[in-house]
Amino acid sequence: MTYEEKIAKLREIIAGTDNIVFFGGAGVSTESGIPDFRSVDGLYNQKYKYPPEVMLSHTFYERMPEEFFRFYRDKLIITDARPNKAHLKLAQWEREGKLKAVVTQNIDGLHQAAGSKKVLELHGSTLRNYCEKCGKFYDQEFIRITPGIPRCSCGGRVKPDVVLYEEGLDMSILNESIRCISQADVLIIGGTSLVVYPAAGLIDYYRGHKLILINKSATSRDAQADLVIAGSIGEVLDAV
Repeated sequence: MTYEEKIAKLREIIAGTDNIVFFGGAGVSTESGIPDFRSVDGLYNQKYKYPPEVMLSHTFYERMPEEFFRFYRDKLIITDARPNKAHLKLAQWEREGKLKAVVTQNIDGLHQAAGSKKVLELHGSTLRNYCEKCGKFYDQEFIRITPGIPRCSCGGRVKPDVVLYEEGLDMSILNESIRCISQADVLIIGGTSLVVYPAAGLIDYYRGHKLILINKSATSRDAQADLVIAGSIGEVLDAV
């Protein structure tokens, strides 16, 4: 099947359903200028005193919080990113009653910025931060402009509401993601290499026969998919 034929097939599938779930990864955000951890230009290939997966671990956060926040502010707080064509198309489908949920591994809040309402953030969000002592909420700007270790007015440390390495996912969000995926007519997976678990395992809960994979490179699940489109997630969805 040619690329154009695949787009036509996707268009036909989308037109015939009102029960789509989208599951997305870092590739959805890279098109908005947010670096991917594992790409050639991603965080894993940049030089720091410690590897990113160490610096973004719960152990590192506890033992070296000042170093953690220096890296976090430098690389995870992105203030100028804007929703791209993929975010906007998904929000449009939700408004039209076609899309039931977005399940995302991203922590940038761009789906909500595009207008999506039902967004299940598996790994949390940089836009939410809370005092570990009293629970008071703080926004991203507070973390960005506060030097050193951010402290609440009560003296407690303010932690980003993101899932660090060694931390478990929020079970309520995980269970709702499983429910949505298992009940979906169409599951579109985009911008993810499907290597990060437990998130990548969510595909196993899909019971339908319209599994669509959109990614620039091949994934380990391509053989399972009913339609595989190699390309930019924004361009593909915008063409539908």
